[in-house]
Amino acid sequence: MRTRLGAFLFTFAIFIVLASCEVVIKQKLDHGFLADLILHAPKSLHGWRVHVLFSTPVNKIDIWDAHVVQSLNNGREFVIANKNYNKDLRSGETIKMEIEAHTSIHALPTASLYFEGFQTSGQPTTASLSSHVTTTPMTSHHGGGNNKYNYTKLLGDSILFYEAQRSGKLPTDNRIPWRGDSALGDKGDHGEDLTGGWYDAGDHIKFNFPMGASVTLLTWGLLKFKDAYVTSDQLDHMYSCIKWPLDYFLKCWEPTRQELYVQVGKGKIDHDVFGRAEDMTMPRPAYKVTAAHPGSDVAGQMAAAMAAGAIAFETKDKAYATKLLTAAKSLYEFAKAHHGKYSDSVTDAKEFYGSSGFRDELALAAVWLFKASKESQYLQEAEQYVATDTAWALDWDDKGVAAQMLLYEVTKDNKYSGMVEDFLKDFMPGGTVQYTPCGLVFRDKWGPFSYAANAAMLALIAAEDGLHPDSYRAWAEGQIAYMLGNNKYHMSFVVGYGSKYPLHVHHAGSTCPNPPATCDWGTFDSPAPNAHVLYGALVGGPDGQDNYKDVRNDYIHNEVACDYNAGFQSAVAGLLHLQHRNQLPAPSLHGCT
Repeated sequence: MRTRLGAFLFTFAIFIVLASCEVVIKQKLDHGFLADLILHAPKSLHGWRVHVLFSTPVNKIDIWDAHVVQSLNNGREFVIANKNYNKDLRSGETIKMEIEAHTSIHALPTASLYFEGFQTSGQPTTASLSSHVTTTPMTSHHGGGNNKYNYTKLLGDSILFYEAQRSGKLPTDNRIPWRGDSALGDKGDHGEDLTGGWYDAGDHIKFNFPMGASVTLLTWGLLKFKDAYVTSDQLDHMYSCIKWPLDYFLKCWEPTRQELYVQVGKGKIDHDVFGRAEDMTMPRPAYKVTAAHPGSDVAGQMAAAMAAGAIAFETKDKAYATKLLTAAKSLYEFAKAHHGKYSDSVTDAKEFYGSSGFRDELALAAVWLFKASKESQYLQEAEQYVATDTAWALDWDDKGVAAQMLLYEVTKDNKYSGMVEDFLKDFMPGGTVQYTPCGLVFRDKWGPFSYAANAAMLALIAAEDGLHPDSYRAWAEGQIAYMLGNNKYHMSFVVGYGSKYPLHVHHAGSTCPNPPATCDWGTFDSPAPNAHVLYGALVGGPDGQDNYKDVRNDYIHNEVACDYNAGFQSAVAGLLHLQHRNQLPAPSLHGCT
């Protein structure tokens, strides 16, 4: 078992010409440690390289705000270089970058670092133990507008969270060192290959209904705020992110048999076991909907995801985009022809993701198919299916307001913009949705952050389409700011972001130490922090009075899930888009002191 140091910090003071830099080691891991590299530019730079020196060998370092160019001296020296978005530094400007260092040596090394061309003969100092958490600013020093939060890091880390949720045979460029191949035996009734997709939350079930909702929101954000992914060097990672579940959806749909697989894994069986996905031996039944046992909602949602994906991949991979669009069309026809709620057909899903209806998913699929194909029949059908009342929420079950927003984009009909405005009026101060004392909009105790983030995403999209841009943007930024630190705990609710964030999230994979160490319910009950940092994961959120406890067994407030991150990531992309255009307003959230 590893030795845990929790939030203790190790600090090195390193000196270079004209500026001092430091390495702050934040947490010891079983395979190495986490550290911040804090750089102070010695002069104005247009492109830079930094050398990081360790007193003992380090196998490799992972860093997201720079490129690892070279490893020298048998792992004692690493050269890192700027990315496009942070190549220009002003004299004296400070940037902070997080690294995850992998080493087989138990003792922590001493370290130093310097900008290439400004090295001195100074020697590294020995780490000293601090008995408290030092709060460091969560700042971004590139882009325009309000720079309080590092949206670039948040965007990249959220993508890493989805990589940690991957099921199946992992790619050779897997960036999650504690994840391996898993659930390679997932099959359908006729031996269909059902490997792949995302594990839903802290468990290892694949629920296609919320998975489809998640990838659709993610893809919508990519299409709307693509420049944010380009400027943050995350575009290729984002394509890979959404392609993983889309590939799985293509496997799930059997048009010749008119059968759609919608779930792999049984709730009770899965939840009776706590351990690594890589170690699963329990049965993993596959569930499907058919003409006799329909699921218009899940079929419509998966069709919407593939149609949106077809648009996203149109310029990236034309053949793949065509494949997605073809599947989306046939799946939508299946959904139209056989009406019914999938959770009435797949009763195991009802306890976890029971559906309230299917017309919103049919409307969503039709409007995305219209956007992808430009075939007028889809627009006509979307307008027939779309709800005209005000949606209760935007979430994995209710997509009515998303369809209304998309219909406004393609028709510019004010009746649709009015529906969106009515929805956001309910969510903004003075509306029907309650707020916590510190200013978080609180739709439901289950995943309040997901409701707030999804509404924030919608507000940012509406603002881009000319609807109340100033007030919508300020409100959305305020809701995201609560999640990032403007709350009574002054903590980030995104794992791995900032100096204070949840350490005990309800997530089996990140809780388990590396094999051969045992991982079971005893590990779950341990008060120790999770063995691995689940970068980018947004927890469910506090209660209605802003109260939150970082405990693993609180799955209501401290579990993570694919649908929690989807709208959040797209909202962050929207804020980064505004930041680069110097259009970030002051966030409208009072917070708590």
